[in-house]
Amino acid sequence: MFQRVGAIAFRSDLTNIHRLLEALNMKVDAFPTIHIAGTNGKGSTAHLLAAMLTAQGYRTGLYVSPHYVDFRERIRVNGKMVSRSFVVAFTEKVRPHLDSVDPSFFEITWVMALAWFEYCRVDVAVIETGMGGRLDSTNVITPRLSVITNIGMDHVAFLGDTLPKIAAEKAGIIKVGVPVVIGETQEETTPVFRRFASNLSAPIKFADQQYRAEYLSGNLTHSFFKVWREKELVWDNLEVNLAGEYQSRNLVTSLCAMEALNAHFPVDAAAVELGLRELKRLTRFMGRWQKIGESPLVIADSAHNPDGLALAMSQLLKIPAASLHIVLGMVADKDITAMLNLMPLHARYYFAKPDLPRGMEASRLRERAAAFRLYGRTYASVRAALRAARRRANVDDVIYVGGSTFVVAEVIHFVYP
Repeated sequence: MFQRVGAIAFRSDLTNIHRLLEALNMKVDAFPTIHIAGTNGKGSTAHLLAAMLTAQGYRTGLYVSPHYVDFRERIRVNGKMVSRSFVVAFTEKVRPHLDSVDPSFFEITWVMALAWFEYCRVDVAVIETGMGGRLDSTNVITPRLSVITNIGMDHVAFLGDTLPKIAAEKAGIIKVGVPVVIGETQEETTPVFRRFASNLSAPIKFADQQYRAEYLSGNLTHSFFKVWREKELVWDNLEVNLAGEYQSRNLVTSLCAMEALNAHFPVDAAAVELGLRELKRLTRFMGRWQKIGESPLVIADSAHNPDGLALAMSQLLKIPAASLHIVLGMVADKDITAMLNLMPLHARYYFAKPDLPRGMEASRLRERAAAFRLYGRTYASVRAALRAARRRANVDDVIYVGGSTFVVAEVIHFVYP
């Protein structure tokens, strides 16, 4: 439960992570890195980049959060999780410094990842920030490339209550002279990023001004896109091992990022195609729009803020279904009003509390949902809610499980379609 305590682990500066690194006599730039921040899409973008680099033959580290089933999902090299023995040994190494440094769960995990990647002699590591950017524990590295996917209203208590304020926090990962790729051009945030990049002499590109991806077709495991770079057609049917039309945004960001990395880590067209086509095999990606059952179809998705949920609901409503069943749980410190406002009225709801202290009680969630004309029953656990939905659903119905990463974590299994 330690990793789920939320605000208690928040740090107001990077002093603690520097103290921990010093106590362990560790370097932060022992290998090249790519640093990724953003409100939505940073996990998918991190996996897309890691898959293409791995397909090219680079020994590629991947650091992401949170995990779903196994803590070791957070730290991978070429898709393989950090070994159990290393986790145990490193934890013992940190133990003598717990009282003097008082590291958070995220700080320990991040330093563990650095140690594992150095031990494995990775060629490059793709690093996803946690909540923010400027004050994120990962922001002690000087990467070869910084990537910021987009900006939305999330974690406003920590990052600010306007898009420009949140953008300024995310822009904290921009470093002097280090190129930065911004995934989406947004009216309120673009001036912020341009100002940071100019002040730090960091070359800046906006991915959606360089690339365009048109969704052609897809299923629950793969999507197909037509891709242009400026006005030139680059791929007329690019296959990506991710589901959802919304992945076009992450695809554009990752392709622009790979281009920006070309001087350090060239990746040819064949590796791009292989990496994207075999993404889940190469990286062990999970948790986003993942099929966990059929007849009826069951989809688990970890969208957990208004922008992400809007994309997920748009995708969900495109699936033919006789009836729609939604297993829903949320954490209390999210913008629940904005999220409930996005949920479909015609669905039948199964409310449950995610198994963590921050989880909203199912009865309270049901009350809040009723104000939006969303109706259903409460259940003792997410799994109990899913069992009830499966009992009630017919074979041609669709069940969606979501509202929080932690909801998905309670039902997902190690399945890599």
